[in-house]
Amino acid sequence: MSLQNQDLTPALALPVAQKETAALSWGLLPPLGNLDAYITAVNRMPMLTPAEEQQLARDLRDHNDVEAAGRLVMSHLRLVVSISRQYLGYGLPHSDLIQEGNLGLMKAVKRFDPDQGVRLVSYAMHWIKAEIHEYILKNWRMVKVATTKAQRKLFFNLRSMKQGFKADAADDEGTHRDTMTESEVTLMAQRLNVKREDVQEMEMRLSGGDVLIDPSPNEDSEKAFGPIAYLSDAHHEPTAVLEAQHHDRLTSEGLALALESLDARSRRIVEERWLKVNDNGTGGMTLHELAAEFGVSAERIRQIEVAAMKKMKTALVEFA
Repeated sequence: MSLQNQDLTPALALPVAQKETAALSWGLLPPLGNLDAYITAVNRMPMLTPAEEQQLARDLRDHNDVEAAGRLVMSHLRLVVSISRQYLGYGLPHSDLIQEGNLGLMKAVKRFDPDQGVRLVSYAMHWIKAEIHEYILKNWRMVKVATTKAQRKLFFNLRSMKQGFKADAADDEGTHRDTMTESEVTLMAQRLNVKREDVQEMEMRLSGGDVLIDPSPNEDSEKAFGPIAYLSDAHHEPTAVLEAQHHDRLTSEGLALALESLDARSRRIVEERWLKVNDNGTGGMTLHELAAEFGVSAERIRQIEVAAMKKMKTALVEFA
């Protein structure tokens, strides 16, 4: 069986799993109760000499020797602990950072070429940091703050450089400020070889926090308020869409059907009184004008209008 298809995780004593590793015979870690015990144990692991490292790496490459891979990994677990401490400022569990770093170490061991003339420690640092970086970017916020290469560079450098600017400003002015000045933004962009706009955007992302779109009600408020209250679009809400469609049918097909149910005189009165608009924004003919046209009183026109509206209402209800 090739190493490519083997799962080394149970044999490498990750801090969370804390498995027995009897499959490897080289002073492996016993089951541990806490992170401090794990760190103490890995710091006691013997280091490999350059000759031993070369021989183990060749055994792994040429013969898929899993025990050799285990010895290479175990001797460098302290390196993962050391590197993971550099990322404690992101508020993520130290044990999780170590575990992700151990995954990177195992990938480095699998890909290490002893003929390249470098020590495994130098090669593994890249893989360990890469796994920890990926874990931080996925779990630091609910929403990713860095996706491009430039944004990743900014994410892991902006915080430390900004702290340096704050310290210098405090020494010079005796005050503390949270935002960077224009000159500091320019200097940071030059040092990291990125655009000023990228620096400003990443600073804005890091200074913000996660907000629940639809927060649950708490004890102090029967109905919690969240962005969903002002982000929702009522025009595209399904119920509103159906109501709008229904209203459109009533004002087109339904109204035409209701008008057809009227006699000619009633229809003309309704159209002139309710459906016509003059150029000046007013309605059609008045009651007196219609009364003069049909040779009846204005009161009679009003009565005809009321009767016609009732008949149209009945027709619209049947249509709906």
